Amino acid sequence: MTAEAEQVFTDYLKQKDLKLTSQRRTILRRAMEAEGHFGAEELLDLCRREDSSISKATVYRTLALLKEARLLEEQDFGRGRMVYERSLGHGHHDHFICIRCGKILEFENNKIERLQDEEADKIDFQIVYHSLKLFGFCRDCAPQASR
Repeated sequence: MTAEAEQVFTDYLKQKDLKLTSQRRTILRRAMEAEGHFGAEELLDLCRREDSSISKATVYRTLALLKEARLLEEQDFGRGRMVYERSLGHGHHDHFICIRCGKILEFENNKIERLQDEEADKIDFQIVYHSLKLFGFCRDCAPQASR
C-alpha cells in the first residue's frame, strides 16, 4: 500500500468525521495491493486472512468510502456483481469484457478519447468521467467461424 493512498484516505475520513481504524487500514491495504479487478467477497476473504473480525458490512462500507475518496473505481461488467479496481496511480483505460468466460481486458486509445471529446464539444457537453465497456468474445471463447 502506498503512503499516498493512506494519506488520501485519512484526509477524506477526517472530512467526514471518521477515523482510519485498523480494520479500515487492512481493507485499504488489501484493496491497494490487489491486482486488476476484484469483488467485495474476494476482498473480504483477503482481509479475513489478516483479521478474522472484519465483517462483510465493514468491507462494503469501506469500499463505498474508498470509492468516494476516489481511491477505487466501481465497475459493473454485467455479471450480477460489482467489481473494483485501483484508480490512484492507475491511468484512465477502457475495457473489453468476454461474455462467455468473464475475462476483462484493459486498453487505452487516444483516438477514442479524442472522438468522445469532439462529440461532447459539438453539443456543449462537459464530460466529468466516463467508462467505456465493450462486450464480446475473447480469443479463447470466440466462435470458430469468426477466428
